[in-house]
Amino acid sequence: MIRGALTALRLVSQTDLPLLERWFTDPQIFEYWGGLPKSREQVAAEYLGIENGDEIVLSFVVERDGEPIGYIQGWSDEPLIGGIDLVLVPHARDRGYGSDAVRALALYLRDRLRWNEITVDPLASNARAIRAFEKAGFRWERDAPDHPDGPSLIMAFEPRAATKPGHAPAGPESTSVDPAGD
Repeated sequence: MIRGALTALRLVSQTDLPLLERWFTDPQIFEYWGGLPKSREQVAAEYLGIENGDEIVLSFVVERDGEPIGYIQGWSDEPLIGGIDLVLVPHARDRGYGSDAVRALALYLRDRLRWNEITVDPLASNARAIRAFEKAGFRWERDAPDHPDGPSLIMAFEPRAATKPGHAPAGPESTSVDPAGD
């Protein structure tokens, strides 16, 4: 189990398949995760974790006080380089849980697995996700207008840039942060 200040990340197991299937067929979830619902077979193949040669997907259920509130994964198809994807259920958004979970996983990937490059790729139109990733310590690296999910940003983990909920990051690239959290 990986613990953040507000959340805990536990490895996904086969018993989570019904929960994940329910989430990934919910329009309020899949609108931020590829834009289309996922079948049970797709969920089983893609979100229960993968370790196949150079491809690794570490899959976790995000919990708050034991309640499942989202899904997060760390993925890599190159040694020591990878990314993080996250989706939270609607009632768990705007509370700081997303940035907490992302930061906890990013620190785990960097400190325990020794990944030296960690990125996220939010849709350019998803201000909530961009703000949460900034609070977790990610900074804009480049635009990705041709991203498969639509125009996106590529943001890289720079842990010194992380902020506490309600505090804007320092520096000229600062953006305002909603004190209510992500």
